[in-house]
Amino acid sequence: MTGFNLDFNDKFEGGGITDGVYEVIVNIATEDATKSGTEYAQLDLIIRNDVQQKHQNQHIFHKIWKKKDTGKYNFQMFNTLGWAFGLDEGKSYGSIDDLLQDFFMKTAKVTVKNEQSEFNGKTYDNLNVKRWEQSAFPNIQHQFKDSSKPNDFAGSSIDINDDDLPF
Repeated sequence: MTGFNLDFNDKFEGGGITDGVYEVIVNIATEDATKSGTEYAQLDLIIRNDVQQKHQNQHIFHKIWKKKDTGKYNFQMFNTLGWAFGLDEGKSYGSIDDLLQDFFMKTAKVTVKNEQSEFNGKTYDNLNVKRWEQSAFPNIQHQFKDSSKPNDFAGSSIDINDDDLPF
């Protein structure tokens, strides 16, 4: 084994992400469906390590569900995300996948809150994004842990291990 140095900027901060405001970068944005067929868009946000803040490199998973009654997305949410990510207003997209690809590697500032929800008689702890804003640090210097480019996985699978999960 060769020598090494301790790096206290890359330490485990314990537990889940606390309520607060974080600068994030979009690692993955894709559309998926539950086993029962309910469709949703999911964003895998990484808390940026090029901005001094807690929980650097941890993931925030945000889902946008299609409405049950219409089977369609609430496009106000996509407009909000597009604004927060600094996309061009009025730009046309051929599909949700095209829009989600445009989210890739974009930055934003999010406010998150830990909340509980009930589903089928069970209580779940959730980290919910409550507010989206434009990044105060649009110049990206984030370094991904694997030192390669982030997971641009449209059309392929992704491996998520327990360390990547917020729960």
